[in-house]
This record gives sequence, structure tokens and C-alpha cells, in this order.
Amino acid sequence: MREKRELNVAMLQQTNEPGQEVKAEMRQRKKRGLIRRLAAFGIMAVTCIAIMASTLVSQSIAINKKLEEKKQLETKLENLKEEEKDLKAEIIKLKDEEYITKLARKDYFLSDEGEVIFNIPGNEQ
Repeated sequence: MREKRELNVAMLQQTNEPGQEVKAEMRQRKKRGLIRRLAAFGIMAVTCIAIMASTLVSQSIAINKKLEEKKQLETKLENLKEEEKDLKAEIIKLKDEEYITKLARKDYFLSDEGEVIFNIPGNEQ
């Protein structure tokens, strides 16, 4: 009877057929290739983002420096315009003979007829 029982057992098909192994290996290769491509793309994307970020930061710093320089130059321009205005007023005054005589008397200690100039030390105005 034991022999009859052994005959009733059916043989199962093996899943390790040569075609299935090749297909499984191909799937593994495709999966590895996909992972490699995604990793390479990710590295390239991160590199591009880093380059763009560094460019953005350096341009921002350069713009800030230029804005500061612009403010300084505008202030200097205002000062020069004031100086130009003063110098134009001085030119107009220098065309007046009375102003020239006052200036000569004050700066060069020139005197009119009959005047005596006294230089007092320590009187600096």
C-alpha cells in the first residue's frame, strides 16, 4: 500500500526554468540601470541647483555693493552741486569791485588812504 500512496503524489513544476532566470536577471539589470540613471540625474540636478544658488548669491552681493556705491556717489554729487553753486555765487561776487576791495583788505591787510592796520596776535576769527 505504501507504493500506491507514493504514486498519488503529483510532481510540481520547477520555477527555475532557464527562461525565467534570464527574465529575472534582466529585470534586475533594468532595475539597477534605472537606479543608476536616477542617481546620476539627481546628482546633476543638485549640482545645477548649487551652481545657480551660488550665482544668485554672488549676484546679490554684487548688486548690494553697487547700490551702496551708488548712494555714496549720489551724496558726493549733491556735495559737488552745492560746491558748484557756491563757486558760481563766488564768481558773481568777484565781478563786483566793492567785494574785491573788501576781500583784499581782509585777506591781504591792504588799507585805504589814511587807514592804519593793527595786527593783534591771538585774534583768529
